[in-house]
Amino acid sequence: MKLIRHGMPGKEKPGLYINGVYKDVSQHFTDYDEHFFTSGGLQALAAIAANAEDLPTLPEHMRLGPPVARPSKLLCVGLNYADHVKETGADTPKEPVLFFKSTTAICGPFDDLIIPKDSTQTDWEVEIAFVMEKKASYVSEAEAMDYVAGFCLHNDYSERDYQMNRSGQWCKGKGCDTFAPLGPWLVTKDEIADVDALPMWLTVNGHRYQNSTTANMIFKIPFLVSYISHFMTLLPGDIVSTGTPPGVGLGIKPTPVYLKPGDEISLSVAGLGESHQKAKAWSLTRG
Repeated sequence: MKLIRHGMPGKEKPGLYINGVYKDVSQHFTDYDEHFFTSGGLQALAAIAANAEDLPTLPEHMRLGPPVARPSKLLCVGLNYADHVKETGADTPKEPVLFFKSTTAICGPFDDLIIPKDSTQTDWEVEIAFVMEKKASYVSEAEAMDYVAGFCLHNDYSERDYQMNRSGQWCKGKGCDTFAPLGPWLVTKDEIADVDALPMWLTVNGHRYQNSTTANMIFKIPFLVSYISHFMTLLPGDIVSTGTPPGVGLGIKPTPVYLKPGDEISLSVAGLGESHQKAKAWSLTRG
């Protein structure tokens, strides 16, 4: 299944994308949130999707929100592709590097990217994220995927000056508003034959900067589920983004390239759809 949320920011309703058509399921579910996953929502939704012709059809052109309602955590893995590690000049991590993005950074897949006030180094990162279906604490790697609901596309926008030169943790450069567009869909894991072999790409103004595959991940998703669950409890609906391949603006030689107002960013992971953002300057009306 492909789960969507549609409507204005903060007022999204749950839906499905089936055979190229958007369907509304808000008469059956309040939202795709922790309660939905905890209460067997995916199984109930599958039964409803089997009779999709009975569901109201949504307009083709409408705003899509992030496919999961604001989770308790949006956790990210840094430096998880060896060739990305090389381009940043960092050491290959012996264990996963973890950091949080603020949940207020989450937005829809086609919402504008708002470049933060005084930002000079806003960068892009195409990533695959996984969404938890069940509460996970001290989970073994062998059983880890039983706890995962599915996957979605994520652009882990980063302000490199804030991240690297302002002391403290990476969250300063990762948690700005609009820095976590998710979707268009949450794709349930049964639709992805091999999550370790998905092509992924990102373009800026039509130029392809990132072109890789999830096969190049250092730490795979089952290991990440298990590893993280030994440090914190992952709740249903929590989102973990798994890192980016090479081709980020920071790594471009001899001169890094960063986003500016008017730039158009497109990205995709195979099977998870495409998303598009247009960069706009921060202003008092937007901020």
